[in-house]
Amino acid sequence: MRRLRSSTVVLGGMGVLAATITACGAEPDRRCADPVTLEELPGYRCDSGGSGDDDDDDNGSSSRGAYYYGGYVRDARVSGGSFDKKAVDTGGFGCSSSGSSGG
Repeated sequence: MRRLRSSTVVLGGMGVLAATITACGAEPDRRCADPVTLEELPGYRCDSGGSGDDDDDDNGSSSRGAYYYGGYVRDARVSGGSFDKKAVDTGGFGCSSSGSSGG
């Protein structure tokens, strides 16, 4: 019977542990979006927290964005995720899923 060196076992175990931790701690993708129209917005609309008159876009709207987690963008609109970060399953090995990905 062949015996593995302790360094091989330790390195292999560390790799599995690192992969598990990384997968469970992964943050879902986030995008800035208009909560009403679901239109993807520039990041500063979520970061600045303001919706002043100088933030008007081409349509004259000055809506403040909110972060949309997970999902995807199609035709400049977000879909398939949620504004609630806890509702988005990041998946991964050994992770428990909580919530659904409804919008």
